Amino acid sequence: MSIAIVIILLVFGVALLVAELFLLPGFGLAGITGFLSLGGSVWLAYEWLAPIYPWAGHATLVAAVVLSALAIYGFIRGHMLEKMALDTKIDSKVEMPKAGKHMEEMENNK
Repeated sequence: MSIAIVIILLVFGVALLVAELFLLPGFGLAGITGFLSLGGSVWLAYEWLAPIYPWAGHATLVAAVVLSALAIYGFIRGHMLEKMALDTKIDSKVEMPKAGKHMEEMENNK
């Protein structure tokens, strides 16, 4: 049961960090919860699993770093940002008034 909790917290933390970095603006609740979830999974691995598996804490720490890096890399390489980006081209022109010209004169020239 404790291994499943560590894995769930690890996956949940990585998902929240990726969502915070790429989908949600700013640094808010999802980012803080993601960091706490990753930290909690590592702490639980050291606390609960280390007496049974001495390498479990180190493996969870490495997995947290590697999974976070791979998720960010995969998100960038998967062109997910391009699908979310606005790529319309704006080609309109704005006429700047010349010195001494009033707005009424500009409206009459249209």
